[in-house]
Amino acid sequence: MTQLHVERLDRSRAQLLVVDIQERLLPQITDHESLVTQAERMIRAAAALELPITVSEQYPKGLGPTVPAIRAAADGADRAEKLTFSFCADAACRQRITGVARPQVLLVGIETHVCVLQTALDLLEMQMTPYVLADAVGSRRPVDHNTALDLLRQAGAVVTTVESAIFRLVHAAGTDLFKRILPIVR
Repeated sequence: MTQLHVERLDRSRAQLLVVDIQERLLPQITDHESLVTQAERMIRAAAALELPITVSEQYPKGLGPTVPAIRAAADGADRAEKLTFSFCADAACRQRITGVARPQVLLVGIETHVCVLQTALDLLEMQMTPYVLADAVGSRRPVDHNTALDLLRQAGAVVTTVESAIFRLVHAAGTDLFKRILPIVR
């Protein structure tokens, strides 16, 4: 068995992309309440860690706006509308993600097997590192979600969880940063 090298998450090299957590699609997603809770945790942590945050919306005319809980958590974050499934397939969106010069991209959102998957695969092609937060991404059907996570692992994306990513970004207890993050992970 070959060993995968996973680079250390680094606050100065990381950004968060919130993918299409929108009003008309979210209720159809398996365990969507938990997904929103975990995505909110990651957004709050990203803000505390001073990571750039981008919120995407897939065809908002049809799928509605980002759900209120995510909009509130990501208040002040950059927003981008798209028609392509991959965030990176839209030229303006792609520029947004590359323009911050942070190659580690934490991904939360829906659907795992469509927009999250295609975005992560494009990030890999762009020589960036997608960190797919498994407990903050979802699909309508569990088989689609699980199959996409398997494919992402095989392709070289890092599949982890919100809490693991947060602690990897903080690095140590007993610091002021840790104290700011502690209420989020409790």
